[in-house]
Amino acid sequence: MAPRAYWKGYLKLSLVSCPISLNPATSSSERVSFRQINKKTGNRLRQQMVDDETREPVESGDRAKGFEVSKNEYLLVEDEELEALEIESNHTIDIDKFVRQPRSTSGSTTAPITSCRPTRSGRRPSRSFAMP
Repeated sequence: MAPRAYWKGYLKLSLVSCPISLNPATSSSERVSFRQINKKTGNRLRQQMVDDETREPVESGDRAKGFEVSKNEYLLVEDEELEALEIESNHTIDIDKFVRQPRSTSGSTTAPITSCRPTRSGRRPSRSFAMP
């Protein structure tokens, strides 16, 4: 299964615009992940959300998002309020210039490799390219 796109929009080069998507160049199946386990029993550990004051566990239905307006004072924000916000985005990448990537002495990069691929535009792409 192909990795899900981080972003979809248009790559604009002068007067030409091309529909593209930015995707991770590696899949999660290629990564090594570790679980936290109890050294004594070998059992997997689970995280639990607890109230900061009472130290009591909080059920998932009682959790909410909050914006800290002052120390220990929060403004509750509902999911519907966040969805109603209009985010300014034109989904266009304007490239001013290309720059050469500096060579690393270790041969590795700290930034994840992202694949930039053409999206459906009526024609089949002949190739894709990777960019760090």
